[in-house]
Amino acid sequence: MLVIPAIDLKDGKCVRLKEGKMEEETIFSEDPIATANSWFSQGAEILHIVDLDGAIEGRPINDEIIFSIASEFPKKRIQVGGGVRNFSSASQYLDAGIERVIMGTSAVDNPEVLKEFCEQYPNRLVLGIDALNGLVKTQGWVKGSDITPLELVKEFEGHAVAAIVFTDISKDGMMAGPNIEATCDLARQTKIPVIASGGVSSLTHIKNLADQQIISAVICGRALYENAFSYKDALEVLE
Repeated sequence: MLVIPAIDLKDGKCVRLKEGKMEEETIFSEDPIATANSWFSQGAEILHIVDLDGAIEGRPINDEIIFSIASEFPKKRIQVGGGVRNFSSASQYLDAGIERVIMGTSAVDNPEVLKEFCEQYPNRLVLGIDALNGLVKTQGWVKGSDITPLELVKEFEGHAVAAIVFTDISKDGMMAGPNIEATCDLARQTKIPVIASGGVSSLTHIKNLADQQIISAVICGRALYENAFSYKDALEVLE
């Protein structure tokens, strides 16, 4: 299982939110490139970047910063989400050296378009599934739906999806632990690799996820920035 550091961008700065609320932000760095360099230099194999402004606006907002990170680290793996809602914005990221794009809203609103994207860009799409109370939310977590995470996953079974990032919104940024049960339940019902996201705040949480042996990776944000544990410690737990 991989441990993936997260960079959430808002107004050009690295921040973390609580339960996805834009007004509940904590600024951790005003230099995203230096932050990316820090994680890569500590041994991160892949970086998870989210354009929070883009998620709300429905189009890339902090894309120039993300392009700069990709340019600065051309041999590193990066996955990007937030405001990636169409072929144009997705392909721009891929053409700029981003390995994978994360799309969630479009998976609900335009599933056929995403399936076509998978055909043209196999294993370059990460399906972003953000859930609250068992139902998927879209558009930066502000719009509800009547679709369950499993229903959305089954819609894309058999297509060239690289992975699923599953986030329990109620856990995100709260440092109260991930929803291991829901994450593992989803992973058991699909062949698509599942990445856990939201709530990790201790090495025990990482070990508990790894012990399930069905989660491909876990995304860590606030816990790393607030030094609840170091990235090195997280890697050692997996040895």
